[in-house]
Amino acid sequence: MNDLVAQLAQDFPHIKLQAGSAFYWSPRSKTVFYNAEVQDAFATLSLLHELGHGILEHKTFGTDFELLLLEVDAWREARKLAKKYKIKIDYDHIEDSLDTYRDWLHERSHCPTCGVRTLQSDQHTYHCYNCEEEWHVSRSRFCRAYRRLNQQKTA
Repeated sequence: MNDLVAQLAQDFPHIKLQAGSAFYWSPRSKTVFYNAEVQDAFATLSLLHELGHGILEHKTFGTDFELLLLEVDAWREARKLAKKYKIKIDYDHIEDSLDTYRDWLHERSHCPTCGVRTLQSDQHTYHCYNCEEEWHVSRSRFCRAYRRLNQQKTA
């Protein structure tokens, strides 16, 4: 993977590549962090995916659905990069990765009162169009789906 990192650094000088403990894109520092200790095909795909975020200049997201769209776009870019650098792409890995976001979104959008799936009304709030329940969610995509009901609901 070191050769690939060197080639990517040369081909994308506006994006910094830095070894770290995990794979992620930092829009603030315009840096792709990668785990140099992991040297398998999934690590290579993760590197390309995070570089995809960088190439597309992904910054922040407002809703859970927007995050899913950013992830889809980054994987689409990773597929282009894999083709360019003649890297075998594992489509099941991509779908498995996207499934984690889909499952996360599905769980968070589930009304705790009536079970209907709905969309966010803002970054931290979902509102059920069926029973009028409102619940709040954490901004983090790394924590379990946690829904806190609005205690000020009137009858």
